Amino acid sequence: MATSVPTTPDDTANLADVLPSCLVALGAADDAWVRSHGLEARIALRPARSVVVVLVDGLGAGSLAARAGHARFLAASRKRLRSGFPTTTAAALSTLTTGRSPGTHGVVGYTGWNPDTGTVMNLLGGWDSEVPAGWLLAPTLFTEAAALGIDPVVVGPARYRTSGMTANVLGGARYVAADAIAERVDAALAETATGHSLVYLYVPELDSIGHKSGWQSEKWTAALELLDGELARLDARVAPDVGVLVTADHGMLDVPPEANIAIDPDLLADVVGVAGDPRCRQLSVAPGTDVPALVEAWRTRYGKRAYVASRDDAVAAGWFGTVSDAVLPRIGDVVVVARGSWAFNDDRELDPRKDPKRMVGQHGALTDDEVGVPLRLAGAFAN
Repeated sequence: MATSVPTTPDDTANLADVLPSCLVALGAADDAWVRSHGLEARIALRPARSVVVVLVDGLGAGSLAARAGHARFLAASRKRLRSGFPTTTAAALSTLTTGRSPGTHGVVGYTGWNPDTGTVMNLLGGWDSEVPAGWLLAPTLFTEAAALGIDPVVVGPARYRTSGMTANVLGGARYVAADAIAERVDAALAETATGHSLVYLYVPELDSIGHKSGWQSEKWTAALELLDGELARLDARVAPDVGVLVTADHGMLDVPPEANIAIDPDLLADVVGVAGDPRCRQLSVAPGTDVPALVEAWRTRYGKRAYVASRDDAVAAGWFGTVSDAVLPRIGDVVVVARGSWAFNDDRELDPRKDPKRMVGQHGALTDDEVGVPLRLAGAFAN
């Protein structure tokens, strides 16, 4: 079967570079250390005593540019990074905190196939009940930072403090709970006032609003304005030797109702697990299924609305980065990546008498709106 899917670059700075680059800026690591750990540090940063990494969930570089007048601090820089693939929080945050691609750290989607149990697991909220111990296959760089003499700190809402995802994907860091964005900024300022700290400040508000109302909504713009003001305050008040790096895990686009596709049930007849997001479906099939025929059936049915690839073709195209033998069976036998603003929904178990509930803002695929994320350097990192 001929490959007809796009390839993804592996030679550009992305989320995996953020923390290794910060460790170099802190003087805790050098190029030899980075190479010996199989990492990359391709973001050039000035030296700093401490660092604040702000991760804004759901803030795409494209949507920021479109609302630049409402976010003058954030939009002052046109620098950007690539998110990983799929462009979804569980995979992207794991890439950020481990410095490795999904094909290496093993979190390959919002939901993912467990080949040992033959079930689909929630890899965002299911770490307390569904995800087995050791699923994350790489140590976090917070653990590495502590070993290098840096104090790793996570600042985020109190509701995430004791979650299984925090314990795993953010493992090795001390958690400081602060609910309002202003309180999180204050906590980051306090944590970097003295000593040598690597502070990760998490902002989930824009993603949550975007899913419910869309990034083009007034609510989203208002939240962006509030965040921009607080990050400008962080920049103004942070000590001169503290670097600030602001980025995001992924962008998003608004999916209109008519672009939400209910997947043809005939195409799921041999599928035993539907994982991923509506914009990035990973299909695990029953033994003996003709995978090339299923790929071709999807392509015939949906045409230019999606890239459809076998697992082998998706891996060869570099979608998941370097893929280890342990991660390979976690990826769907067929990967369906939405093009344009389409989304693919499995509605088989829904009540046909009721209108299905759909998210407005969605992500997971390979469009520029989803893959491109901002890179704003401030404090000691300012150019």
